[in-house]
Amino acid sequence: MALTTLIGSQALATRLADPATVIVDCRFRLTEPGWGEGEYERRHIPGATYAHLDRDLSGTVTGSNGRHPLPDAGSLAQTLGRFGIGAGLQVVAYDQDNGVFASRLWWLLRWLGHEAVAVLDGGFARWEAEGRNTTSGREVAPARVFTGLPRSRMTANTSEVASILRDPTRCLVDARSPDRFRGENETLDKAAGHIPGAVNRFFQTNVDDGGRFRPAEELRTSLSDTLGDVEPERVVCYCGSGITACHNLLALEHAGLGGAKLYPGSWSEWSSDPTRPVETQ
Repeated sequence: MALTTLIGSQALATRLADPATVIVDCRFRLTEPGWGEGEYERRHIPGATYAHLDRDLSGTVTGSNGRHPLPDAGSLAQTLGRFGIGAGLQVVAYDQDNGVFASRLWWLLRWLGHEAVAVLDGGFARWEAEGRNTTSGREVAPARVFTGLPRSRMTANTSEVASILRDPTRCLVDARSPDRFRGENETLDKAAGHIPGAVNRFFQTNVDDGGRFRPAEELRTSLSDTLGDVEPERVVCYCGSGITACHNLLALEHAGLGGAKLYPGSWSEWSSDPTRPVETQ
């Protein structure tokens, strides 16, 4: 049975020698883009290849399409094939701890139609804390042909987001920290604040102090409080650049509230145009 949201460290440990499992290391720091790759080369889960957020999991930045735009679907398919991902294989993505960057790969794979992808709960930090095997150097997976087409129903563009501002039956969910949502301490994007009418669901709320996702029922209760009466299919998630919003989408899916969309450009795209409305509070 395919795993489609999370996998525990013990379950992954039993799959290390399974040729039907592909492991991808997604560790990254926004403030130090080379950090994750260096950590991967020093030590990583055996069999894992490395995915760089900027180089592999994002497209070309134009200045008006956000800080981490979606990659071209054809280029992404080639990248995924280079990671050894193909039809019928179980993918496991992990990062340093809470799953933020791994959830980006999780979402991208689903966007191209590959459902069998799960995020390692607790990430590499938990794996290492439990004394599990690691290895060093760089690994190359056997290349495969990855085929998939983007699912347009999974994304919302700027025009659709703008229409939500006038639609009480829709909901925008912002994954950034509460201070950035309120328009305080903005250091990354051109304007401070949030898209008018959005509600704040800080992605860190989804995990406990150890970086593990909260139980599905607990998430379902708290996420339902965030969404109110709006059905998940009428929800659009965003953040600063389309990364931490994927964490909220993963939490929604794990809680049985799947169907929400991603606004890939997120606040960095929205705020790049000074004519778009901004709200602070």
